[in-house]
Amino acid sequence: MPDIKKVAIIGLGIGRSHIVEGYLPHPDRFELAALCDLNEERLEAIGSEFGIERRTTRFADVINMDDIDIIDICTPPSIHFELISQALAAGKHVVCEKPLVGSLADADTIIELEKSARGRLMPIFQYRYGDGVQKAKRIIDAGLAGKPYAATCETHWIRTPEYYAVPWRGKWATELGGVLMTQSIHLHDMLTYLMGPIEALFGRVSTRVNDIEVEDCASASLLMQNGALATISATLGSVEQISRLRMCFENVLIESNHEPYSPGQDPWKIVPVSEEIGRKIDALLAGWQPMPIRFETQMRLFHEALVSAGPLPVTTVDARAALELVTAFYESSETRSEVKFPVGPESAKYQSWRPV
Repeated sequence: MPDIKKVAIIGLGIGRSHIVEGYLPHPDRFELAALCDLNEERLEAIGSEFGIERRTTRFADVINMDDIDIIDICTPPSIHFELISQALAAGKHVVCEKPLVGSLADADTIIELEKSARGRLMPIFQYRYGDGVQKAKRIIDAGLAGKPYAATCETHWIRTPEYYAVPWRGKWATELGGVLMTQSIHLHDMLTYLMGPIEALFGRVSTRVNDIEVEDCASASLLMQNGALATISATLGSVEQISRLRMCFENVLIESNHEPYSPGQDPWKIVPVSEEIGRKIDALLAGWQPMPIRFETQMRLFHEALVSAGPLPVTTVDARAALELVTAFYESSETRSEVKFPVGPESAKYQSWRPV
């Protein structure tokens, strides 16, 4: 018999996308059993839409549901740490949207909590999944790309004042950050997923597009541990939206598609340096099985990890690395100096990157 996991969704903004893209495609793996949201109108509407009878506005109610296997946290970021801690203490598996928590100190606390928890925690980085990014990953991991030279990472989106009319957005206390935290964090994760960890960063942030507390423009120069150089550019003031990752290696040029919200899907540009390298890449990718994008694949891999007790597709260590980049960005911009990695308790931004 299939091992079907019962899921409770907490927060029905992006939570609805988790339902549609992540869980409904896998009825043999997941059962949507409960919903929780402070907005009662939205709670009732989505509950009725998907036929989910158990609905509550209280997280404590969900924690006390003995049959729930997975708690999927899709709330505003400022309460992630508290909800994750409670869910792990209750023995639940946890899925949590980005950003995982609001500081490196909190991330390290969660990593320690996991060590004694019965449940497992998977952060969300759905842009890792799709044929384009996974083909690139296979080429790089097989050694065919060769020496990495340089990369550019561009998140050029648009957000208007209407977007920030939602009370929790654009504020340090509730959103925890701006374009670095909420939008470009996905492509930055893809950069390190493919190019490896960061050695050092010099970055700048600015608020230029909207009348908000947090940044909506950012740029940085990065040195990767493998010696490659990378640049980051992010803005919420681009009339034409793109997400683009372009990587130059000794043997191949790899460039993502430009879809702002699905950069992992095909087509990706893969240009080999020679016919011989091209033939090797073709042989490596022969018989490729299509991979659904975003949440559909990440949730499938999560279920497989739970059933097999194998490695999670995305880990808290991965989420910490994304927050380490954010922390370094804010520290570098404030001090006008390069920040070396790893970033730990010695950093002035370790406990919080938010302004005092």
